[in-house]
Amino acid sequence: MIIYHGSDVEVKKPKIIKSEKGRDFGCAFYLTPIKEQAERMAKRKQRMNKSASAIVSVFEFNEKETNNLKYKLFKNPDLEWLDMIIECRTNPSFIHGYDIVEGKIADDSVGETILFVIDGVIKKEDAIERLKFQKINSQIAFCSDVSLKLIKFKNSYEVK
Repeated sequence: MIIYHGSDVEVKKPKIIKSEKGRDFGCAFYLTPIKEQAERMAKRKQRMNKSASAIVSVFEFNEKETNNLKYKLFKNPDLEWLDMIIECRTNPSFIHGYDIVEGKIADDSVGETILFVIDGVIKKEDAIERLKFQKINSQIAFCSDVSLKLIKFKNSYEVK
């Protein structure tokens, strides 16, 4: 499977980002199977960091090698998915124990719904109902060094 990482730099040797807090699935190296999503993220990183470039790094993911890893797949937003995102975003010491987590991304519009749950404005069940009507992109979080061995850098390109 081909997967993409959007940034303001080329990433040939991925590593787990431990300094960023509030990530959906915790400390990880995040990729997506959606090329356009990676391109939007690259442009976003370029704007945030006031960089000259927006770069998408392209990787090949050997999914068949995941049998010996702890792999969590969230096919759709559900209460378990929501609980993990809330825990990862609000508890910096939380460790879920998975090598790879794949699921929907809590982008800006979805993130707002999650903040409503965290703030007690809406119930979790109502949030899941609300999310059924939103277009939600996908992400794959590589959360351990052993999981990073399953992805191989192919190339990169600049987003104009």
